[in-house]
Amino acid sequence: MFAEEKIVNNFSNMNTMFHNVEMDVPNDDPLALPPMPLDMPDGLTKWVEDRSVTSIVVLFAGNLVYEEYFQGTADTDRRISWSVAKSFLSALMGIILDEGAIDSIDDPVTKYAPALIGSAYETTTIRNVLNMASGVTFNEDYLDFNSDINKMGRIIGLGGSMDGFATDLTETTRAPGERWQYVSIDTHILGMVIRGATGRSIPDLMTEKLLTPMGLEADPYYITDGNGVAFVLGGLNLTTRDYARFGLLYARMGFLNGKQIVPREWILESTRASAPNTPDSIDYGMQWWIPANARPQEYFARGIYGQYIYHAGIVTSIGTVIIAVNSADRGFREPGSYAQNLAMFREITESIVSP
Repeated sequence: MFAEEKIVNNFSNMNTMFHNVEMDVPNDDPLALPPMPLDMPDGLTKWVEDRSVTSIVVLFAGNLVYEEYFQGTADTDRRISWSVAKSFLSALMGIILDEGAIDSIDDPVTKYAPALIGSAYETTTIRNVLNMASGVTFNEDYLDFNSDINKMGRIIGLGGSMDGFATDLTETTRAPGERWQYVSIDTHILGMVIRGATGRSIPDLMTEKLLTPMGLEADPYYITDGNGVAFVLGGLNLTTRDYARFGLLYARMGFLNGKQIVPREWILESTRASAPNTPDSIDYGMQWWIPANARPQEYFARGIYGQYIYHAGIVTSIGTVIIAVNSADRGFREPGSYAQNLAMFREITESIVSP
């Protein structure tokens, strides 16, 4: 899937390789992104090449100021989110919490997902997994064939059960809530909690409560396991413009298309640095990333191989900058790649708000 000659095409056609479920989102009248072309920084072309970018959409105050597609891809491609999907699930958690299906994020996950009793998650709270601070032993090394993350990938690829994989985890490294450690399976636990609290699937809930109200232009789809359970930690596929619309939803504090879709309080709470004992180089909220030296309201969703939805930390009187990027960056683990991406996002922002 990640071979140099195939990765670009694969990332736009994941439904040809994995079990998946289409999400029927009415899209005959998508949320308008009025064109307002603006010049981009001189270094953009080199950055696109260095980081193998396949698409970029830049919004300012809800206007489409820049859009481009590379390496033979098109604006209609529905592209894999990878871990950007985690931020979508965070939004859904905020909605479900506000509706009262979940009493508190300080409840134990087993209250809503009793199958986790006896697992490594038995004493973990919803807040712990939102913060990636479950304490569960999990190897996230994408380059190690025998790592937990790659074992999980084979579960998806071979049609196994994600719930079974999660409940089979029994070891912990530390107490829940003690320290942040990026553990992707934590997000699957959030999905189990939401499903248990509502009795509904994540695709159905997300279609009704988040994606349809946003006004998307194309039907999304989720990769699923062999039981039809959505791969919520990385399997959502949308067009790049629709990723940008999600960023715009957050820029407008959850209010879009004349409706408060995500509670304003959840937007503020989930995008602030709240995870315990994060490293000096970066902070983490509730399934959102925050630069260590962040400007106010600067945060982003982030996925492997260079997927981003960036919310700029400069808010003008008419709005802020949103940058949605999809990539096939096989060097995403190289030292300096994240810093290069963040620097470009900030440079684009500065070129727009301080031309």
